[in-house]
Amino acid sequence: MESRFTQLSFIIGLFFFIVSIILIAGYFISPVLHVEKNMYAGVVFLLFGLMMIFIKLKK
Repeated sequence: MESRFTQLSFIIGLFFFIVSIILIAGYFISPVLHVEKNMYAGVVFLLFGLMMIFIKLKK
């Protein structure tokens, strides 16, 4: 039985999920980081991260 932490897709998804949370939080918290590109990149990273995390659940 494989652990979730040994699956590369889960680790990659977790990384992108964490980075997206940092980008989105930085957009709302800091006026210096209030750049539209941070929000767009955060949303794209969030979607990609969630897709990678849940990719193994379909099988």
